[in-house]
Amino acid sequence: MFHSDRWSSLGMTLLTVGLAIGTFAPLVTLTPISANAQSGTANFPDIQDHWAQPFIAPLAEANILTGYLDGTYRPDRPVARDEFAAVLREAFNRNEERQLATGSVYQDVPADYWAAPAIEEAYEAGFMTGYPGGFFRPQQSVSRVEALVALSQNLNLNQSTPVVRQTSRQANRANKTRFMMPIAMTTLMQPLMTAPARTATSMPAASTSESERNAAPVPDSVLVSNYYTDADQIPQYAVNNVANATQAGIVVSHPEPNVLNPNQPATRGEIAAFIHQALVNQGRLEPLPADQSAANYIVDTR
Repeated sequence: MFHSDRWSSLGMTLLTVGLAIGTFAPLVTLTPISANAQSGTANFPDIQDHWAQPFIAPLAEANILTGYLDGTYRPDRPVARDEFAAVLREAFNRNEERQLATGSVYQDVPADYWAAPAIEEAYEAGFMTGYPGGFFRPQQSVSRVEALVALSQNLNLNQSTPVVRQTSRQANRANKTRFMMPIAMTTLMQPLMTAPARTATSMPAASTSESERNAAPVPDSVLVSNYYTDADQIPQYAVNNVANATQAGIVVSHPEPNVLNPNQPATRGEIAAFIHQALVNQGRLEPLPADQSAANYIVDTR
């Protein structure tokens, strides 16, 4: 049983951690979250006026997230690696890739540790890596970029999923202006390709000029620089994954969408937002309405 002062483990099974590297198994199930879970509001008094409330509430009502014994959620509290593994376990389901030998995988994860089962399952699924010397550092904070790398590497992200739900008026406006957008502006709207040296390319349209068809591919480093003013702070190993996560619509940055703060510890509210958007990407949650203020913090590359 998980410690009462942590996110609990009640549901489906997937685990990952911030720096997991390697080949990942495909998702086995994509269970839609019920409409009832989306219609109510989680009764946490400390999120009612919080920017992340629309992301937290449907996950809490689906038992993907839980609060504390005093009834609070504490959305601004940093998330530890063991907590991150536990909440991802509730949100996703993954195939097992290897069997765990007897005993704990990591020296700092005793068999009776509250998150030991979650960490063991993460190891068996092939998504979890530790640190030199056989340590996991379960109480070390997860940075925002580590969380995004974990989601980008572990999930089959759909690059064309809407990140917000348009109102009927906005949809009509978009339809009326769809063909008025300059061709030069469409480059950033193309999906990223996933490959070891992945770059974004544009499929030439019938009206595309010869020079545009012959344009060199845009590296991910340039793409993230187009979206984030602090792109130079993204670790080199994470650039492709951040670009992928951005194009998939799972990056949420408050208060400024163009400031990623990649190495800042991720809070419970921010992790909820990332998970929410990943579930939207998978078609398991409805996107936030475009006229909801929280939708302004989703990095939208369309």
